[in-house]
Amino acid sequence: MKHYEVEILDAKTKDKLCFLDKVEPNATIGEIKSMFTKSHPQFYPTRQSIRLDPKGKSLKDEDILQHLPVGTTATFYFRDLGAQISWVTVFLTEYAGPLIIYLLFYFRVPFIYAPKYDFTTSKHWVVHLACMCHSFHYVKRLLETLFVHRFSHGTMPLRNIFKNCTYYWGFAAWMAYYINHPLYTPPIYGEQQVKLALIMFLFCQIGNFSIHIALRNLRPPGSKTRKIPYPTKNPFTWIFLLVSCPNYTYELGSWLGFTLMTQCLPVAFFFIVGFIQMTVWAKGKHRSYQKEFPHYPTLRSPILPFVL
Repeated sequence: MKHYEVEILDAKTKDKLCFLDKVEPNATIGEIKSMFTKSHPQFYPTRQSIRLDPKGKSLKDEDILQHLPVGTTATFYFRDLGAQISWVTVFLTEYAGPLIIYLLFYFRVPFIYAPKYDFTTSKHWVVHLACMCHSFHYVKRLLETLFVHRFSHGTMPLRNIFKNCTYYWGFAAWMAYYINHPLYTPPIYGEQQVKLALIMFLFCQIGNFSIHIALRNLRPPGSKTRKIPYPTKNPFTWIFLLVSCPNYTYELGSWLGFTLMTQCLPVAFFFIVGFIQMTVWAKGKHRSYQKEFPHYPTLRSPILPFVL
């Protein structure tokens, strides 16, 4: 059996970092990363990006050496991805924060509002309903992180946790401050507006959960397999006929419902920022589906049927 010689160069300086002799043809990039770690322990496998070109895309861990466009002496380029942290840890941290922060404002703990309002409760029932909806949303996210989601990548850069927490925690505090403020005024159309918004919120929360379950069932445990998601017997998944990322569609619907329920400007701003970000993510996933699957359904839009 013909063996390979593998040299790994620094993607920036082109300096030789490692030379591996007699590498098996069926060795994966993941195994090569493990070999590289033996000579450079500070660069554990999830911290490594191995590429064919200094400015190219990272190779997948499951890519097999003999199937790559390289000769028997293969040259790869290494880039340090920085300190890594697990997706689960990031998600749990960024979702637990808003849950706790919102409740601090809801219970009006000292030093938030004037001292005379410490530990008082709002006279408006919509304030209590909003707290229940907000708490439900983030408890749902925490439970999904623990028991539903299957991540294709185990880690992300450590710096992301600071960026993500600033976004989620900051918006939670901003929204909670105004919704739970002693001078807060209920929506202009009163009880009817709140009830319609609540129905919209709950409908989209159920839809979002249904999509997450459908996506989970596409990927066997421990697998990185990608498949085209299709509608199931659950009616909430039928939106897959028209949209590539209905989990984002339902997420936006939930926050639109929460915006109408509270009629609060910071919530509306959070909805707008989320809409922009999720649209970017949805378009990226939509393009990825189209590139990976030649017969991907042409009727689907990234996030909004027939529109966007």
